Amino acid sequence: MDVRAALKEGMTQLRAAQVPSHTLATELLLMHALDRDRPWMYSHPEALVDPAAAEKFLALIARRAAGEPVQYLTGKQEFWGLEFEVTPAVLIPRPETEHIMEVALARLGERGIKIMDTSAPRESLRVADVGTGSGCLAVALAWELPHAEVFATDISAPALEVARRNAARHKVADRIHFLQCDLLTAIENANPGSVGARHAVPASTQDRPQFDLMVSNPPYIARNNAAELQREVRDHEPHTALFGGPTGVEVYQRLIDQTRGLLRGRGILVLELGHDSADHVRGIFKAQPGWTNVAITMDLAGIPRVLAAERAR
Repeated sequence: MDVRAALKEGMTQLRAAQVPSHTLATELLLMHALDRDRPWMYSHPEALVDPAAAEKFLALIARRAAGEPVQYLTGKQEFWGLEFEVTPAVLIPRPETEHIMEVALARLGERGIKIMDTSAPRESLRVADVGTGSGCLAVALAWELPHAEVFATDISAPALEVARRNAARHKVADRIHFLQCDLLTAIENANPGSVGARHAVPASTQDRPQFDLMVSNPPYIARNNAAELQREVRDHEPHTALFGGPTGVEVYQRLIDQTRGLLRGRGILVLELGHDSADHVRGIFKAQPGWTNVAITMDLAGIPRVLAAERAR
């Protein structure tokens, strides 16, 4: 079997299984099996595929045809121009979530710039990513904000292990604290006795630290709508990262309540929104004093995707 024949066979099988984007999936899986990039693959269509690589490729095609996402088969996904390890323990980063990065950096403005014209370092920032999963937001923010100390929380220990590896891969692990907890409880309940514990808040941030920026892509899919999801999502991605309760909006109230006491004046909260949740979430902010500049950003499809708000001074 040569490269051309492998591509044809893979596309045929995935098309027959009604796999979306079957051409792209075939290319990615063959590139992974061969450990080659796309330009090499298409410039060497007659190159013979090693029998071991061919066996690996066809096995991957069969698994994709059965519904496993390409990202879990290759173990990687790009986010914000960075490559992240992904496993079934974490949600696969989506392009839509990059809107959180765009909004957060825009809201920070000059506070997000490390060096001013005078070459003097800016004051350090404290940032939190709630429900970090693969760590894509925490790592990307640490990458963009070299003057930031980042806290990344998740209820899942296996997810945090993936996030730690991604932080190490991009050489920002020394500025990210990983905490296993439900939303922000480990930070809310920080006390001197927790110093040195496995998931403790560092001593420098005791007594309820105040944050400049908090971001979250929380679980927001309605469990009642699970049957409507693509099988790739429903059967393979972690349910704790997907489902926000019977209607999908239950997590927002708790999350917003917790952030109120942890954001300093002018502190920014940026949340990804679920389907039809914009009005509900905006209503939470209207009902609570102390929030200002509440605004919603649409994604490229015109869907309300991100809500940002600031704590009043």
